[in-house]
Amino acid sequence: MLDDPDTAQQRHLSTMQRLVLESEDISSFLQDFTELLADRLTGPGGKRWCAITLLRDRKAATVVSSGPRAREFDELQSAFTHGPCLTAISEGAVIRAGDLRTDDRWPEYQQAAVARGVRSVLGLPFALDDDARAGVNIYSEVPHDFTPEMIASIELETKLAADALRLAVRLASQRESASDLRAAMESRTVIDLAVGVIMGQNRCSQDDAVSILKAASNHRNIKLRELAAELVASVSSKPARTAFES
Repeated sequence: MLDDPDTAQQRHLSTMQRLVLESEDISSFLQDFTELLADRLTGPGGKRWCAITLLRDRKAATVVSSGPRAREFDELQSAFTHGPCLTAISEGAVIRAGDLRTDDRWPEYQQAAVARGVRSVLGLPFALDDDARAGVNIYSEVPHDFTPEMIASIELETKLAADALRLAVRLASQRESASDLRAAMESRTVIDLAVGVIMGQNRCSQDDAVSILKAASNHRNIKLRELAAELVASVSSKPARTAFES
């Protein structure tokens, strides 16, 4: 029995949040997602395989797959310029091939896929950043697979996974920016302190003190911050702190 829409969304959202928290990086998150999706979809009706294809500069490549067979099927599709999953990525729409034996929208891919036992294919766009597009690809050995209810559930999981991934990337980027900002503040602080020391020692203006510090940095061939830290350490036993540290 299928969950009602609200219950299903809450369950899928909880799963995506857990995957993000437990994954070490983007690749491991996508790997866990494809394996989880394939496991959920595989049942008495037949086996299904999942993979994620990345399309960049018109070149397709398999990023992750639920197993060797899934990678084989996905790399087969990437070898052609057209296919259900590549169409899903390029058009930003869900594409279903009910039975590749009679679906001739992609004739070259169709023959190769049928020869390897693929009967049904479902392709869904997977939203990433502006520079790359991706798709979730699901392969089945059963013709006319993927009911409307199943497709709706897969769409929901794919959307939540994409949202979770973008949020994780955004948070990581913000943490990196905060770290860079802190490093810049610390660097600025020690340089300002060093300039103050030079002004006091030489009874000169701030501009002159900056010129002296830069000239010494060039003469000794060391970074300005390192020279400033060395100078501050020579007159203080405690490390420099930013104004925001207690």
